[in-house]
Amino acid sequence: MTDDALHLDVTVATRKGALPSRKALQNWAQAALGRMGRGRELSVRIVGARESRSLNRRYRGHNTATNVLSFPASQCSAAHTLGDLVICPDVLRSEARAQGKTLRAHWAHLVVHGSLHLVGYDHIDAADAPRMERREIRVLRKLGFGNPYGRATVNRVES
Repeated sequence: MTDDALHLDVTVATRKGALPSRKALQNWAQAALGRMGRGRELSVRIVGARESRSLNRRYRGHNTATNVLSFPASQCSAAHTLGDLVICPDVLRSEARAQGKTLRAHWAHLVVHGSLHLVGYDHIDAADAPRMERREIRVLRKLGFGNPYGRATVNRVES
């Protein structure tokens, strides 16, 4: 790893189904972050539905498992730390099936989406959502994936 590469720490807390490689996760996050990811650290935790639901309830007030949660590093954290992504493969697989996407494409989308949240992109405000969606589409296209939203509206991905 070079000094300007994104450092990715992956923790797997569930063993359900095949997961993308650490290298794939790193490539997707780096593509989303661009120069904002150089020399920075990002943690990815892969969890089951129970842990996802618990975290989503605690931090967002939603009592359901969700696809990806983003936790930006606090201002007290080391400057090189971006934050944490928590991804639930159970929800991801269900969504991919329902949306007619490949698992790999949906994994890439959720890593890109969550990574963008860590550097200030958001979709809660109607004015911010199109900016984030355009960035996601552009990054995913460069990675060889199609538009994750198709003709649908913004805000399909929770985080």
